[in-house]
Amino acid sequence: METGHKVDAELDDDFSADDPTFAAGAEHPVIATSQDHGERLDRVLARHLAELSRTRIKRLITEGHVTLAGRVVGDAAQRVNAGEAFTVLVPAPEAAAPLPEDLPLAIAFEDAHLIVIDKPAGLVVHPAPGHSGGTLVNALLHHCGDSLSGIGGVKRPGIVHRIDKDTSGLLVVAKSDAAHKGLAAQFADHGRTGPLERAYLAFVWGVPEARGTVDAPIDRHPAHRQKMAVRQSGRHAVTHWELVESYAGTDGTPVASLVRCRLETGRTHQIRVHMAHLGHPLLGDELYGQGFRTKAARLPEAARETLGGLGRQALHAERLGFAHPVTGQALSFGSALPKDLAGLRQALSST
Repeated sequence: METGHKVDAELDDDFSADDPTFAAGAEHPVIATSQDHGERLDRVLARHLAELSRTRIKRLITEGHVTLAGRVVGDAAQRVNAGEAFTVLVPAPEAAAPLPEDLPLAIAFEDAHLIVIDKPAGLVVHPAPGHSGGTLVNALLHHCGDSLSGIGGVKRPGIVHRIDKDTSGLLVVAKSDAAHKGLAAQFADHGRTGPLERAYLAFVWGVPEARGTVDAPIDRHPAHRQKMAVRQSGRHAVTHWELVESYAGTDGTPVASLVRCRLETGRTHQIRVHMAHLGHPLLGDELYGQGFRTKAARLPEAARETLGGLGRQALHAERLGFAHPVTGQALSFGSALPKDLAGLRQALSST
């Protein structure tokens, strides 16, 4: 989450936005090393400029902000030679286009610097093509009003991480420049220097081991634009999981389970990709769990009907913890399963 607000804007299952303090308006030199030789330009720049997402770098390339020996380089797939010296210009942020909208918000916490939202499934975080209004950002612009500082020179909420449109649960948004800078640093640091906690409840097919870790890089799927995949060319991604409970099918054998996933990193669709990689895709996930549709026939009738009406992946951001970016106070928030997932849990447990 956010980035370029194209389709990527809502691909993130917990995406750390670019740090707004990264020398906007300045030029950043990148000299390709022997390790970079033969690789795509966007991957090389993403490796050297860790403060920027690969999506942001691709946009900078296509908009003509990357040069080689004074010449604009417009192809993100261009192969790099060792020793080539590129210059990346990160332009100052433009004025925000979203308009304030009076939309309901479930607020878990709010002060002068930040606001924690318990997002319902179906709510898009940031405006994008096809979702120009009715988003969380539109609601925050209305709710915060004059209390919202000019983050990045623009009066807008500071989105430092996102969750998918069809994922429910907790996320934090900065209201001040100081909060945005501090929160962005915590998410970029993946909690190594602070109490960052991101825990999700996920209903998955099958029953994984009692606990474990997936350490597998994630990148764009080579053939399907809407999907991510485990690929060696991807960004470092780590998910820890533990089994909460399992559910039997009509034949008495385990068919599904509830797991708690803790994010060490925050990549696009990370939990959905990693659990599918383990062979346990999420229930209701049409993007990563298509091959498991036949398993629904083994569910109890009530669970089968509940899943059929769910209309989303069964994923909920249950816990969020971090250090207050201004006061330093350790904050932690919890969110109970929403009505649709609580109903699914009850139906799965009925055997």
